[in-house]
Amino acid sequence: MPSPVLSDFVKAYDVRGVVPEQLNVDVAWAIGAAFAQTIALPEDAPGVVIGHDMRPSSPELSRAFAAGVNAFGLDATLVGLCSTDGLYYASGALDLPGAMFTASHNPAQYNGIKLCRAGARPVGQDSGLGTVRDLAQSLLDSGTSAGPEATTPGRLSEHDLVVDYARFLRGLVDLSGIRPLKVVVDAGNGMGGHTVPVVLGTEGGLDALPLTVVPLYFELDGTFPNHEANPLEPANLRDLQRAVVEHGADLGLAFDGDADRCFVVDETGAPVSPSAVTSLVATREIGREVASGTAARDVAVVYNVISSAAVPQIIEEHGARGIRSRVGHSFIKDRMARENAVFGGEHSAHYYFRDFWFADTGMLAAMHVLAALGGQDQSLSELAAQYSRYAASGEINSTVADVQAATERVRRWALEREADLDELDGLTATHPERSNDPMWWLNLRASNTEPLLRLNVEAADADTMTQVRDDVLALVRGEG
Repeated sequence: MPSPVLSDFVKAYDVRGVVPEQLNVDVAWAIGAAFAQTIALPEDAPGVVIGHDMRPSSPELSRAFAAGVNAFGLDATLVGLCSTDGLYYASGALDLPGAMFTASHNPAQYNGIKLCRAGARPVGQDSGLGTVRDLAQSLLDSGTSAGPEATTPGRLSEHDLVVDYARFLRGLVDLSGIRPLKVVVDAGNGMGGHTVPVVLGTEGGLDALPLTVVPLYFELDGTFPNHEANPLEPANLRDLQRAVVEHGADLGLAFDGDADRCFVVDETGAPVSPSAVTSLVATREIGREVASGTAARDVAVVYNVISSAAVPQIIEEHGARGIRSRVGHSFIKDRMARENAVFGGEHSAHYYFRDFWFADTGMLAAMHVLAALGGQDQSLSELAAQYSRYAASGEINSTVADVQAATERVRRWALEREADLDELDGLTATHPERSNDPMWWLNLRASNTEPLLRLNVEAADADTMTQVRDDVLALVRGEG
């Protein structure tokens, strides 16, 4: 049987494939061996740290990857069940390159691998993933190691770091003095069910916090029997929204499958925009830096091109520098590292912290929300309103036959309306407020993997947003 074609499922930032047709133990071994040869050994790493989620195939695949690493003389440390940000913690704390076996929010038949260098530095298509893919493909096709295996294989060890991870996060955000809060958490049968009881509870022996946690779907089950672990889809938030109202909770948190993203709903069950969360966390991190003696003008916060226009406004109102980036974790992390930015936020609910090795952690963002809410007397809906200034469409995907032609139609439309254009990431058109003409902006980006155009629109009011959204969608879909 021919080897799987890795380019079919090794994507721009990670690996996502169907098990076992695409991702199986042979493929995992080959990727582990290639990762050892092209990333770990050239950087003189003594070993690799490996974690996995709750999917049925994850333990076997992670051990096959470890065997590939061991074959080239490097040690492999298995940290077992963990969230993706738990793996980033392990990579940072142990100063080792890492691999996380997860397909995040993808359906049950998928699995995948997220790779990083020591210190949780990203490995993407332009920073080593393509080289790993090509060598792994060669290993699979030839049935050889494509290099001299070590005379003495590396050692395999196991080390559970979840308590250390929780203790580290608690050291970054102190929740011990907040007012008592009731929080409903929907883990979606994903890794939040493993980490929340330790970070926000008392499992693992940590001190109790002034939180009453109401759990939803904490049972680890990679078949996702209740709903997909993808809170970006509104249908997957409904159980959480209902439970928040039924329990009279102060807020609700929803984690995706590997618990690196966190979505927030307020006490009424209404979703809080990730851009509002970005602004809230940014103000806290800016304030902490200023309190430590750093001048506000020297504090940088990174945000992506589809974040609300309120995000850079709020950053600048607090005296800091807002830095715009392309969408995607490798772009955010690289820009943060170059600027030594204290925080980075994406409208997809990925949140990145300098003090977490510039890596993303939804759990830490959730803790900031809890700290902000619990440190004052307002409800979350009142608090979030301070960071929500505009009407937004959310991301709308359209299947198009000719992406370039559709984008050009929108470009011409925007120029006719005297909008300012840039192409940092797709096409962004910004129309400033004029005398009787409200502010609006749009971003139109092509998918990396599908014939899709992704549209985001924001405006000063709902009517303007709706008009711009509908006009542009008609152009994108060839109806205008």
